[in-house]
Amino acid sequence: MDRTALAKEIASASLLRGTFTLRSGKTSHYYLDKYLFSTRPEILRELGQLFADRIPAGTTRVAGAELGGIPLVSAASMASGLPSLFVRNAKKDYGTAKQLEGKLCKGDRVVFVEDVATTGGQALEAVKVLQDAGAIVTHVICTIDRMEGAKQNIESAGVIFDSLFTVRELGIEADTATTSRV
Repeated sequence: MDRTALAKEIASASLLRGTFTLRSGKTSHYYLDKYLFSTRPEILRELGQLFADRIPAGTTRVAGAELGGIPLVSAASMASGLPSLFVRNAKKDYGTAKQLEGKLCKGDRVVFVEDVATTGGQALEAVKVLQDAGAIVTHVICTIDRMEGAKQNIESAGVIFDSLFTVRELGIEADTATTSRV
């Protein structure tokens, strides 16, 4: 599937219209439901390869946040051959009581895989967990950039930001939070 066809598939699968409150607290007239595209194997397979193609040389691990990032980082891990890490929203209070799952060695160069980025807040929280554990987080690569500040916020924290797609590439007009026909 080429990029244009994949963008169309993602939009067709996940674009919801209405009034939605985003994690950032902003209100939007559209919502990209990551679970509606990340649970489709034909889309996930393609995304895994696109992530793998963008992971820079020297990267030793890929990471993603629970819950929405798990299928994406797993696909990226399988496509790239790099081990993965899972960042919990909070430490669990049972078993090993970890917030970070998987093996991380101090100095590992990590790329963080994100689903949909608005302001980058969740990605930055996860990046801090990884950094506090000794990782060197070089990049955040998201599936879809809503173009509402994530790039600026993440790069101002010293991490390179990249996206596989922007909302415009999915046929969504970011400036007014309205959609074109998809």
